[in-house]
Amino acid sequence: MSKLIGYARVSTADQNLSAQLDFLTKHGCDIIFQEKISSRSKDRDELKKALKTLKAGDTLLVLKLDRLGRSVKGLIEIVESIKAKKAHLKTSDGIDTSNSFGTFIFHIFSALAEMELGLIRERTLLGLQAARERGKTLGRPKGISNPAKKKALLVKKLYEDGHATDEICEQLSISKATIYKYLRSVGSSPSRKKTANA
Repeated sequence: MSKLIGYARVSTADQNLSAQLDFLTKHGCDIIFQEKISSRSKDRDELKKALKTLKAGDTLLVLKLDRLGRSVKGLIEIVESIKAKKAHLKTSDGIDTSNSFGTFIFHIFSALAEMELGLIRERTLLGLQAARERGKTLGRPKGISNPAKKKALLVKKLYEDGHATDEICEQLSISKATIYKYLRSVGSSPSRKKTANA
């Protein structure tokens, strides 16, 4: 006898599974798998269990297609694995791979989901470009912090007073790489040959 297997997922711990569980229970699922994990995660153990449980003639039921994944490639792989078991996928928004029309709808919906993600990426890039054109600095601020700048000036003074880098390292508890970084940040040209043994 074929079974109806439900799967519910939310991305974060503070989101609620109630609406999905109510839908799955209302439709009489024999087993329900649920988890709180991002669709981008490779460790969706409950989804793996749900897919493994499917036998020929069974149906995997989810509230919305995006509960399974967000990329067309990922969704198609999941549907193909379901079809390979001679099982089916159904959602509340008209997808039912037990017939050709439902399969067609699946491809339309998955393509729209991918297009939406592409539009979000495009809007983000346009926003970044517009910010750059307005002269806004994006990303991490360049240079060093004010406390580091003070230490850099001290390093410069010690260095120009003739102290070897080894001595400065010991005195200020910093590495040689940091000394060179500090010296460059205050416009000095360090010589790597200037050590205690020089």
